[in-house]
Amino acid sequence: MISIIVPVYNVEFYLKECLESIQKQTYTNFEVILVNDGSTDNSQVICERYCQQDPRFHLINQSNQGQS
Repeated sequence: MISIIVPVYNVEFYLKECLESIQKQTYTNFEVILVNDGSTDNSQVICERYCQQDPRFHLINQSNQGQS
């Protein structure tokens, strides 16, 4: 199994395309860790939707801490 970490911060216009691309991969033995860094747009809602639909997706919410 591999883990894919996706940093998320105010990317609601690009996030769905990114997550759909990951979801459609032919290799299926993976988990997706979405790290929401205090988004103020609808990014968290989109992440939550994918986590509800696909058990391979997991969401971590935190207050904004920057890139590193």
